[in-house]
Amino acid sequence: MTGEHLQAIGVILGPTAVGKTELAIQLVEKLEKDGLAAEIINADSRQIYQGMDIGTAKPTPHQQLRAKHHLLDVVKPDEVLGLAEYLRLVRETLAEMELRGVMPILVGGSGQYLSAFLEDWRIPAVPPQPSLRAELLQVAKESGVRALHDRLRQCDRAAAQKIHPNNVRRVIRALEVIEKTGEPFSIQQRKGGQRETCFQIGLTLSRESVHDRADRRLQLMLERGFVDEVRSLLTQGYTRELPSFSALGYREMAEHVRGDSTLDEAVRRTKKATHRFIRRQLSWFRNRFTQVHWLDWSNPDPAEVYCRIQEAMETQRMNHR
Repeated sequence: MTGEHLQAIGVILGPTAVGKTELAIQLVEKLEKDGLAAEIINADSRQIYQGMDIGTAKPTPHQQLRAKHHLLDVVKPDEVLGLAEYLRLVRETLAEMELRGVMPILVGGSGQYLSAFLEDWRIPAVPPQPSLRAELLQVAKESGVRALHDRLRQCDRAAAQKIHPNNVRRVIRALEVIEKTGEPFSIQQRKGGQRETCFQIGLTLSRESVHDRADRRLQLMLERGFVDEVRSLLTQGYTRELPSFSALGYREMAEHVRGDSTLDEAVRRTKKATHRFIRRQLSWFRNRFTQVHWLDWSNPDPAEVYCRIQEAMETQRMNHR
């Protein structure tokens, strides 16, 4: 077994706005007081974008001073970071941290990022094909998303069964990989197996409580300048059609900046989209993550999480003697 598989790795996951970032930072500070160096690896698929700070709830400069973060601000808003590339960066970061004797803590709520890491997915590193993507997007616009999904079903039924027709981005990615490699997308997405030395902490609240926290966080984002952030991105030439603008609230605020809606309308639509996203997150976590130690976060207790981590680390040491 390689050193990579023996490395103790913490994972903190949960729905948006539940409080993962602050908990992770507190854990890093606690671990360091106890003589164990730890750093955070981002597992949020929107915090990878430069200049998209407020609306993605990216750790603030002060928070980043309290704990070192990796894989924030990786690409510009008009660039693409594929899942294969993200996993490559994570593996490189893990290897570098292991050499320094630093414990990684992966933090985020992006289900696909987390699943791909925890299950050690092996994904074909096929770069984006802009002309093919444009052609496929045109098919979706002219003939509908079902027509695009039917095309995927004809060449890879297994992939079509796993990808929802409305997830146009993933349908296009599957077709892109098939076109480039000549092989079914489904057989190229292999899993290496569960990482044995990951201890997974999940934060949970009632759905109503998470919705309330998300609504209050959106208000704080607006007070911090969310609208001005979106205005700046648009002024720089980034458009609301970019995949990066699918981050919660960005297209809604862009419509407001462009004069297509009032701020109240943009806020209302953002809240609705956020609540819907939280429901999808909770469903994904329930169905895909079976080794998570779930903690009710209605009464936050970082000390309890720290105890869980110590127990998990001790179990790992016993298992690998």
